[in-house]
Amino acid sequence: MVMADDSNMETGVSVGLTLLIIGILMVLAEAAAPGAFILVPATVLMVLGGIGIIAPNILISWWSPIIAVIMLVPMTYVTLLLYQKLAPPAPPETTVATSLVGMTGVVEHEVLPNKLTGKVRIANDTWSATSSKAIPPGKKVVVKSSEGVHVMVEEVQ
Repeated sequence: MVMADDSNMETGVSVGLTLLIIGILMVLAEAAAPGAFILVPATVLMVLGGIGIIAPNILISWWSPIIAVIMLVPMTYVTLLLYQKLAPPAPPETTVATSLVGMTGVVEHEVLPNKLTGKVRIANDTWSATSSKAIPPGKKVVVKSSEGVHVMVEEVQ
């Protein structure tokens, strides 16, 4: 009888150490490539590993999956909060033509009336442009309106 308890204890400690090592490796993988969302299972495995080292008989019993599920819910919540703190939601970084109204730029390719062949550089982006009169390259322009992916510009005097 004593041999069976020693065997169970050794198995529990071995399983606990294995879970602990796998959990630590998963945390290191998450640190190397953030956003993979392996921090939750890594933490659960590390806690289960710690329990397995402290109380090996619990780890190899039917309580182990119950403990894992009980830890999974709060760890998921805490991890989501952590990720939100690390990278708070931000507005999209793409520029839409309507946000360019009033901004100034420089003509890169001649802007002609009623044609979308003209190109203007505004805030590091090049946009298709048209105007009410021809504007040669190098001239400074201001955006008066936009439609779709092109802008209507006027030469700055």
